[in-house]
Amino acid sequence: MELSAVLLIAVGLSMDAFAVSLINGLCASKSRLRYALKVGLFFGVFQGFMTWAGYMLGSTFSATIQSFDHWVAFILLVIIGGKMFYEGLQPKDLSCDIHQEKDTKSLLYFSVATSIDALAVGVSFAFLAQPIVITSLIIAGVTFTLSLIGVLIGKRCAVWLDNKAELLGGLVLIAIGVKILVDHLMR
Repeated sequence: MELSAVLLIAVGLSMDAFAVSLINGLCASKSRLRYALKVGLFFGVFQGFMTWAGYMLGSTFSATIQSFDHWVAFILLVIIGGKMFYEGLQPKDLSCDIHQEKDTKSLLYFSVATSIDALAVGVSFAFLAQPIVITSLIIAGVTFTLSLIGVLIGKRCAVWLDNKAELLGGLVLIAIGVKILVDHLMR
């Protein structure tokens, strides 16, 4: 898979974390740079790890389904992208009930919740024989960067950007799924 496709997948996967980061930035009371680094680190590490874990899971049975693996990758990406797009259409409550800077347990929960999609994408990478270490690092790095930015711009942009980030991420993942299928069928 080309680097540009991996970067687009990384951006698509990062949109959930970016949306949560925007809300965290909106609710952050002080020391936002330090908190932004913490959020970026949590989300980036989980996103990268879950991609790797999905790859390891998918590798155990990728040889069995090699003849239709492109369909599996397509279906997984379209389902994940469709779910993100649908969630982006839903109204969000932008309340700040918790002081996130002090609540590591909530940050851990959000890190896991926003990286579940990366697990499924990691499975599809196993079917495509994608080099996983560098791919996971790219996904972790993109997620870290976008999450950090999300916290930093959250006060100014959370209300405007929140749903649009998930809509864009969903569309990107669907487009990559279609590209994988078309590329395979055109061989």
